[in-house]
Amino acid sequence: MNQADTAWMLISTALVLLMTPALAFFYGGLVRSKNALNTMMMSFISLGFVGVLWAVIGYSLALTPGNNFLGDLSLSFLNGVGLSEMGAIVPLTIPHSLYMCFQATFCIITAALISGAIVERMRFSAYLLFISLWSVVVYAPVAHWVWGGGWLADMGAWDFAGGTVVHVNAGAAALVAALVVGKRSDYGQASILPHNVPFVLLGAGLLWFGWFGFNAGSALAASPIAALAFTTTMLAPAGTLVVWTFLDILRSGKPTAVGCATAIVVGLVAVTPAAGFISPMNAIILGAIAAVPSYLMLILRAKTSLDDSLDVVAAHGVGGTVGALLTGVFAEKALNGYFDGALYGNPGQILIQGTAVLAAAVYSGVVSFVLLKLIGLFIPLRASTGDESEGMDYSQHGEEAYLHAEGGSAAMTATAPPTGQPVLQTVRAEV
Repeated sequence: MNQADTAWMLISTALVLLMTPALAFFYGGLVRSKNALNTMMMSFISLGFVGVLWAVIGYSLALTPGNNFLGDLSLSFLNGVGLSEMGAIVPLTIPHSLYMCFQATFCIITAALISGAIVERMRFSAYLLFISLWSVVVYAPVAHWVWGGGWLADMGAWDFAGGTVVHVNAGAAALVAALVVGKRSDYGQASILPHNVPFVLLGAGLLWFGWFGFNAGSALAASPIAALAFTTTMLAPAGTLVVWTFLDILRSGKPTAVGCATAIVVGLVAVTPAAGFISPMNAIILGAIAAVPSYLMLILRAKTSLDDSLDVVAAHGVGGTVGALLTGVFAEKALNGYFDGALYGNPGQILIQGTAVLAAAVYSGVVSFVLLKLIGLFIPLRASTGDESEGMDYSQHGEEAYLHAEGGSAAMTATAPPTGQPVLQTVRAEV
């Protein structure tokens, strides 16, 4: 047991837990005011239901030896998860219970990420059931494949802090959910713009803050690798932000605040699988490269009928994929002590990384589709058109984010911008 490692991991776990409320502000600011509370609740509720399920069964299925595809039930209900460093699947210098909590925060935010694709129209009860089941039957197995000694780990796939396990996994589920649930009733008929951009910037800033625990904490020790991951987490989003700003200027003539916030998230997503494996300068390059495909995906998606409301696929699916593949390019054994990428003489690593991405995306997509269809047999996935029009805050929770001075309901009285306005004024309107 190491006191410095324990102190760092206590801080890191708290930082990652903060990321879920941060995501709530990021997502909540991007939707219309009548749906702000519902959108934020979709993140906050994961703290409870997914957190409990992780302790009951998810942790054991994900991070016990089991077999190549799934862990066993030996640690279910936290049996044997104590205050010593013994009992975890990886060597620890921290209490086993702390390691379990750290991993719980990852599962919680991964499930919450999916909500960005189906906000403003999915029934809260159906969503709650979906992410609860998804955390057990999708997240836990994929985490086992990569971090629990499963078949992807045996193959040599590397994911430092969750490019494949978290972001590709959530991105694939988000794509399927958006397709199964369908478009918002007024999608393409009226301008759908962010109602509170300062919330979006606040959320992005808090996400970046929490991400230092997400990435540097994945070293599981107060070590040089943690310092490397901390540094790359600082620099990669900076590189993304620079390139994204130029892309915004080239496209619309103006850098946008939502574009800035989105760039930060894309850069953080992209560096996550590589954080402890690459050099700081390569992190800047990785972040800069990642800006381009995610930006293009935002533009392309806006021209289709896919209503991925907050572009989870572009930010997390594409960003996570690019980051995982570039890990196979920029990884440097002299720094990380594990493996080299293509730039340092190991081009085959790109194929291994690509296989891991494809496996996670296909499994998550297929099982998410089955889950949604099964849930739909018992609970309607969509809110009614009337509930949608009234606002998901009031229809799903009986609450509203904003009230007019005279006491009237903002959700009941606010009207959408005139339909003469372009649906997508700039990329910022369809992040």
